[in-house]
Amino acid sequence: MGKSTRTPILAAGGIVVRHGGKPLVAVVQRRRDSAWVLPKGKLKANEKPISAARREAMEETGVEVRVHEFLGVISYIGGSGPKIAHFWRMQVVGNTSDKPLDDIKAVEWLPLSAAIERLSLPHEQLFLRNVGKKALKRTQKKARRKAPLGETISPAPDMSPDMDSEGMAPAPAESPEIAAMANAKRANGQPRWPVLSRLTRHWQIAVGRTRRAG
Repeated sequence: MGKSTRTPILAAGGIVVRHGGKPLVAVVQRRRDSAWVLPKGKLKANEKPISAARREAMEETGVEVRVHEFLGVISYIGGSGPKIAHFWRMQVVGNTSDKPLDDIKAVEWLPLSAAIERLSLPHEQLFLRNVGKKALKRTQKKARRKAPLGETISPAPDMSPDMDSEGMAPAPAESPEIAAMANAKRANGQPRWPVLSRLTRHWQIAVGRTRRAG
């Protein structure tokens, strides 16, 4: 980086990853010069870099993101002087997509190698080449531990002797007396399952009383 006596401009952004069949990285095209860059922007007054990074990433890509670990800093001389940009790994959350800011001409989601080639600035290409594989690997690892959006992961059923292969408690075995009563009721034309359901409840109540008595 060339020498400059000017105070560096602070900026922040992200390596934004979206999952599908293959993880894709966001690159955005600036309207003012048509350059393809990583999503980033200047900090507002009293704004923390991590907050600015999330805000800029969402404004420039049009999607909601979750911020993860810090990836590093790029320092360079831009058109307005020296700039220091902080970057975090980010992951797209939800399915909503808004229109990016007017400053952004286009947004593309590309495989890592294609995203590196698409970037217009050599220092951003070098940065993404250095941290991109790490970012994608961590994102994929976290994605494997989570269920798809909108689903809930339930704990595996307790496969104890009192539960069947589907995690359900087996129905109690019929005693000769209960079987005889069920047969008699079926002979009178009453449906089998309602009868068995009532008899099962009676059986459970009786067993509960016996256990409490013991």
